[in-house]
Amino acid sequence: MELSLKGKVALVCGSTQGIGKACAIELALLGASVILMARDGAKLRNVMPELAASAGQKHDHIVADFTNVADVKSASAEISAKHLITILINNTGGPPPGLAIEAAAEDFLKAFSQHLICNQIITQALVPGMKKAGYGRIINIISTSVKIPIRGLGVSNTVRSAVAGWAKTISIELAPFGITVNNVLPGSTQTGRIESVIQSQALKSGRSEEDVRKAMIAEIPAGRMADAKEVAAVAAFLATPAAGYVNGTSIPVDGGRTGSL
Repeated sequence: MELSLKGKVALVCGSTQGIGKACAIELALLGASVILMARDGAKLRNVMPELAASAGQKHDHIVADFTNVADVKSASAEISAKHLITILINNTGGPPPGLAIEAAAEDFLKAFSQHLICNQIITQALVPGMKKAGYGRIINIISTSVKIPIRGLGVSNTVRSAVAGWAKTISIELAPFGITVNNVLPGSTQTGRIESVIQSQALKSGRSEEDVRKAMIAEIPAGRMADAKEVAAVAAFLATPAAGYVNGTSIPVDGGRTGSL
């Protein structure tokens, strides 16, 4: 099974923490040169030394604020001109918790811009290079909410499903060029994102954060939350040559929680 990514270059978005950072670390362990993208330059520089370089990789980073579409477009053009990138991890922090019916129109517009529109801009910038190389892996870190909506995450549920539909569509369009497009769907994962969800639920329900956490874990057959590196491992596999015939899928990494086939 060919798992080596030596000689390949990966762009990992939202890579200063959580699942994005874990993905960057895993890809580097498989031999890829990794370009980190996020809005905080200082945090990006702090992550760089954590990336393995035993295969002679040359890692890089670029600052881009996903709340600013023009900024993402400029950064994408700059990095695609500098590197032939054949692996893209689309990953952005989720919208704040809340009911969909109570969300303002602006909340939806902001979320669609940060997720769907920015994904489209980055992908458009990198696909020509992938076509030239005859190899491409586009991996979107989304959520199990594309299978079953998660209560209290109204805006997130909506935009994540939109990203899944977009990904399935371009997976068909890009398959003839040796480019695959897949989605990784994390369940409850020990990151800052899950902590914000727990805090929000505790505040609204009047329960303690510990009680909310225990209730979440009780719904997971594995009996625990995931470590970010467990989600990253699935994303890393999808980036390898071994996953060349896996295309247009949405794979839950949730300890068995999602109640659908």
